[in-house]
Amino acid sequence: MNFDKLTHYIDSLEKEYGIHAADCKITKDHQVVYRHMAGYADYDNKVPLSENNLFRLFSATKVITMTAVLQLVERGKLFLYDEVRQYLPEFDRLLVADSFEFKFPLTWPVREDKCHLANNSIRIIDLMTMTAGLSYDTDARELMEIKRSSNNQATTREVVARIAKLPLTYEPRTRWGYGLGHDVLAAVVEVVSGMKFSDYLNKNIFAPLGIKDFGFSWKGEAAERVCALYMGVFGTDDIVPDDGVRSDTFKITDNYESGGAGLVGTVDAYSTVIDALCNGGLSADGTRILGSEMIELLTREYTQGRMREDFQMTGKKGYGYGLGVRVLIDKEASRTPVGEFGWDGAAGAYVVVDPFNHISIFYAQHVMGFPRVYSEIHPTIRDFAYEAMGF
Repeated sequence: MNFDKLTHYIDSLEKEYGIHAADCKITKDHQVVYRHMAGYADYDNKVPLSENNLFRLFSATKVITMTAVLQLVERGKLFLYDEVRQYLPEFDRLLVADSFEFKFPLTWPVREDKCHLANNSIRIIDLMTMTAGLSYDTDARELMEIKRSSNNQATTREVVARIAKLPLTYEPRTRWGYGLGHDVLAAVVEVVSGMKFSDYLNKNIFAPLGIKDFGFSWKGEAAERVCALYMGVFGTDDIVPDDGVRSDTFKITDNYESGGAGLVGTVDAYSTVIDALCNGGLSADGTRILGSEMIELLTREYTQGRMREDFQMTGKKGYGYGLGVRVLIDKEASRTPVGEFGWDGAAGAYVVVDPFNHISIFYAQHVMGFPRVYSEIHPTIRDFAYEAMGF
C-alpha cells in the first residue's frame, strides 16, 4: 500500500483551503493501515495536532445513534415500523405546513403559518430515514422557551417534547428532508432503555469497545483538549475562528444530548466504533456491538422516487439515503463498493464504512460552514485512500 498521494493531499489542505488541522485514520481487517495528522490544535499555530485532541463531531454523531437504535431493534425492544407516539406520546397530534420550499435563506414553518393535521403518523423508520417531515429549526421559539424556562437545564426528553410542537415541513413518508429525526431517536432510546442517552451509549457501545474519549460536553476538563474550531465566511473562501453563532445552536441546553449532532470525541475513539461496524459488528478483540444482519440493513438504500430526488439535492454524487446514513448506489461514482455507508459533520468530519472489504475511514477537521469539504475534500480522501489500497 502506498498512501503518498493521500498524505500529500492532506498536507496541501492548509495551503489550498486554509484548513489548519486535519487527521485521517484508516483501518482494514482491524489493522490500522494509515494515520496522518497535519496542522495545529490551537489558534496560534503553536501546538501540533495530536491523538489526544477532541473534535466536535456534529452530524457524524448520527452514525453512533443509528448503532444504538439498531441494537434495540436487534434485541427486539424496538421495531422499525413502530409508531413513534408509542414511545413519545407528544408525537400523537402533529401539524404539517400547507406549503414549504427548501431554499436559502431557509424559513422554517411556525405554528402561526397555515397548517393542517398530519395525514400520516411518524414511524421509527421515518425518523431514521429523514422522511418524517421534521425541520432542523434549532432556534425555534418553542426550543428557546424551554431553554429559558428551565434555566438552560432541560433534559433530552423535555427538549424533544418541544420538537414535537414544531410544524412538519412535509407529510411523513412523502419527502426526504434533513431534520431532527436523530435527535428524536435519542429520546426514543432513553424511553426504551430507561437510561440517559449518554449512559446507554457508554454501557452498550463505548465501554464494551474500551472507549473513554466520547462525550456530550466540550467544556470543563475537555476544553483544553478540543481542537480550535473555525468557520467559513459566507460568500468567500476565507476561514476565521468560529464565533459560536451556528455551532452552539445544536447544544440546546446544558443537559441536552443531541443524537443528531452532540458528540465530541477523538479520531481514535470514532475509528474504534466504525472499525467494528466494517467488520460485521465485531471489534478487534471479538466484542460484538451489532449483528451482521443489522450491518447489512445499513448498506440498503431507503429513498426512492421523489425522496431520492430530494436527497440528491445534497450533492452527494452516487449516493442514496438509508437507515440514517448515506449509501452508495452508483458504482461508477466512487472507488468504494455499492453499499458503502457513512455520514459527515458540520465541521468537516467524514465517515466511510465498507463492510464488504472491512475498511473504515475517519477524517476530522474543524471548520464550520465550509461546503467545499463535502464536494471536494471528502471524495478525494475516499478515492485516494482506496487507490492506495489497490481498489
